[in-house]
Amino acid sequence: MFTDLKNIYQGKKVFLTGHTGFKGSWLLKILNLTGAIVRGYSLIPETEPNLYSLINGNELCDSIIGDLRNREDLKRAVVDFQPDFIFHLAAQPLVRLSYEIPSETFEINAIGTANILDALKLLNKPVSVVLITTDKVYHNNEWDHPYRESDQLGGYDPYSASKGCAEIIIDSYRNSFFNNKTYHQHQKAIAVGRAGNVIGGGDWAKDRLIPDIVRALSKNQRIEIRNPRSVRPWQHVLEPLSGYLELGAKLATHPLKYSQAYNFGPDLNDALAVSDMVNMAIDCWGGGDYYFNKDVNQLHEAGLLKLDISKAKAQLNWIPKMDASQAVKNTINWYKHFYNNGDVVDYTTMQILNFFDG
Repeated sequence: MFTDLKNIYQGKKVFLTGHTGFKGSWLLKILNLTGAIVRGYSLIPETEPNLYSLINGNELCDSIIGDLRNREDLKRAVVDFQPDFIFHLAAQPLVRLSYEIPSETFEINAIGTANILDALKLLNKPVSVVLITTDKVYHNNEWDHPYRESDQLGGYDPYSASKGCAEIIIDSYRNSFFNNKTYHQHQKAIAVGRAGNVIGGGDWAKDRLIPDIVRALSKNQRIEIRNPRSVRPWQHVLEPLSGYLELGAKLATHPLKYSQAYNFGPDLNDALAVSDMVNMAIDCWGGGDYYFNKDVNQLHEAGLLKLDISKAKAQLNWIPKMDASQAVKNTINWYKHFYNNGDVVDYTTMQILNFFDG
């Protein structure tokens, strides 16, 4: 399968936003291994340590440190590069932080997406564009029904709502400027990827389950969890990234057919409760304990969310490769390797190649 990716992306110009982030760093490393020519556009890494620095990200791409809200700088970065592909991952990705900076979250996630699409208008060449939103764009009824791409969009918290806004913006630009009926004129194919909760090595973000677990375990501390019964569609980071890359490849060959939204998540039996994930992580680490912090003033976070991935399976021939247990094992083993001072570059490369060709 990795040979197939090389056949698509080798020598191609890929503009990647959010390349210094957790998911973006993994995607940057994959693209580098395919032989793609990458220009990244993102803020500096927000955590220390961070995966981007650990994999020597500056050596893997032409890195531009910039803000999505700076429209003119972003346009210049895109137009000067003349990309064949755009993968837009940059975002303010944290639900709890969005309560602290709601307007900034809307600016980055909604207006930032519009700015990318404005830049796209200035390119006079074929471009395949994959814009990443989230599983949280759906109007969440807290039911057991897995959400399909055709279900109602919404958003309770500022983060979820900002991504819902981004979807409306994308749809508007696609109808107004990049309509399939006039593809022969503009030659822009635009698709959306909606991913579930992602785990994997190299994430140290605040208020995320696996980083919270690893921070505690590495210091021999008890793990504090907020919502032990919350159910999420957990998946290893390589799962949705493989979906984004497959979607980009499909857009390049059949732009009219695949210019739509796709869910990327685990199989339904891997939508597990937080407490189950914590116990799996502790078992893999080799010890540890946790406690439930019941905060009466706790901010609202969705309690139940499942994704229907049948569309991606049927149309993209994309299927998850890891179950929840394997995803947790690969994730915790990455962190154990890091904390044992192992070679992170080689280990990350190994996990990538094993995933695609294993």
